Amino acid sequence: MASLIPSANASGTGSMTLAGPSTNSNQIVNIPDVTGTMMVSGNMPAFSAYNSSSTTLNTTTWTKIGLQTEVFDTNNNFDSTTNYRFTPTVAGYYQLNGAVSTNNSAGSLLCAIYKNGSQLYKGQVVPANSALGTNVNVSGVAYFNGSTDYVELYGYQSNGSAQTTYATSYDTYFNGSMVRSA
Repeated sequence: MASLIPSANASGTGSMTLAGPSTNSNQIVNIPDVTGTMMVSGNMPAFSAYNSSSTTLNTTTWTKIGLQTEVFDTNNNFDSTTNYRFTPTVAGYYQLNGAVSTNNSAGSLLCAIYKNGSQLYKGQVVPANSALGTNVNVSGVAYFNGSTDYVELYGYQSNGSAQTTYATSYDTYFNGSMVRSA
């Protein structure tokens, strides 16, 4: 049997529903006396999308990567049809990861995470000399206000001629998840 016993100095109002643990060990939940949404493991926004139709990267031009296929989008915050961006509706800190792969055989290949239209994080491979193509990764943690902030994945290459991204779930992708509330 599970029980919830408020501290003697508890204050405030609200409601709560808890399910008892499936073991006989004690479980402790600490609830801060603050406003907002309390996030617990399992209900934090997360997404994963990939480039299922190649994006053309013209030489020396930053290009937004089209991420048409969602693997998951737990809070419906990723736009996989128009803007190819993640706009979380819950304020907090998010871990973001991206990768761009091309058939680039010479020159540099870069990818970047852009927040609100400005470059936030960048990954780079110089020179990209591989008969199998080139892959570059980028990652970082960013704060989002929960209303207007958004992020997108961009690619850049300097091969001298246009290159196309590999369109597979494991080559060109973008994902992220909330790691801490605001």
